Amino acid sequence: MQDLIVQRPEGLYCPPGDFYIDPWRPVDRAVITHAHADHARLGHGHYLAATPAEGVLRSRLGQGITLQNLDYGEQIVHHGVSLSLHPAGHVLGSAQVRLGHAGQTWVASGDYKVAPDATCTPFEPVRCDVFITESTFGLPVYRWRPDAELFAEINSWWAANVALGRASVLMCYSFGKAQRILSGVDPSIAPIIVHGAVQTLNTAYRAAGVALPPTLTVDEVKDPADFKRALVLCPPSAAGGPWARRFGDFSDAFASGWMQLRGARRRGGYDKGFVLSDHADWPGLMGAIGATGAQRVIVTHGSVPVLVRYLSEQGLQAEAFHTEYGDDPVEEAVPPAAPDPAAQGPAP
Repeated sequence: MQDLIVQRPEGLYCPPGDFYIDPWRPVDRAVITHAHADHARLGHGHYLAATPAEGVLRSRLGQGITLQNLDYGEQIVHHGVSLSLHPAGHVLGSAQVRLGHAGQTWVASGDYKVAPDATCTPFEPVRCDVFITESTFGLPVYRWRPDAELFAEINSWWAANVALGRASVLMCYSFGKAQRILSGVDPSIAPIIVHGAVQTLNTAYRAAGVALPPTLTVDEVKDPADFKRALVLCPPSAAGGPWARRFGDFSDAFASGWMQLRGARRRGGYDKGFVLSDHADWPGLMGAIGATGAQRVIVTHGSVPVLVRYLSEQGLQAEAFHTEYGDDPVEEAVPPAAPDPAAQGPAP
């Protein structure tokens, strides 16, 4: 029986449907799981994505792209292949792609997380025969804390810096991570200033109905004293340049799942590291994979060999696809090297 999704030089391809999922080379028809730049690229003839993703996709790829929207759960048929999109819980508009053809059901999940997030629709398990999963944090060491604890820690760091008269510069991805942080911090502490790249995405989120606290760009700040007490959200590429110098002697921090590793904050030279990820941790991956009921699992981008081996040991047919997915390249953030799997002990 022919596989519904195969690898091609252009990306992941559905042969009977004649379309690609998150291709990394220009193609005629592309189904996009979400708008991060490693999954949504310029140059495709026709884009199909979940309806909530329209604003962020157009803000990143341009208003003129040929984009077809599909509501979550709505089904279409293309060349005999049934296709529907289901929430992935990763960022605004992120989706899993469900394909049905000739008695087979496949799900390509893109990037996903199962933790609650006020800024996007929660992850929805989809039953299937074959599940394509990411493995960005596919090691047992990665286990996220509850958001309430994390945001309390960020608020405490920010308030302490306000008392010392210095800004709190928190580096994070402009798309997804920044908005999730905004949804959880306490805006009564002091003003919130954001980089222009963050504000562009904030506008798209607000247009999609996501509630975010007020944010200012540096040009909108009226009181210079605000530069010394604000929470500042910016991409990593901005924190070391001229843009950040206006904040004077600030405390800096980085929000990422990579902060789970001892030494990651030290190597980056940050004052603080907050463990916050828009990807599933190890328990999340295990739960998501199990909920699909899939007996065949294809692993992409991340700790691929570890996850393939572990799933095989659990009796699943596990294999890998080699893709060009990874971190959003526009952020210029380089994660630390993954720890040695052998040093982590057996997976639970």
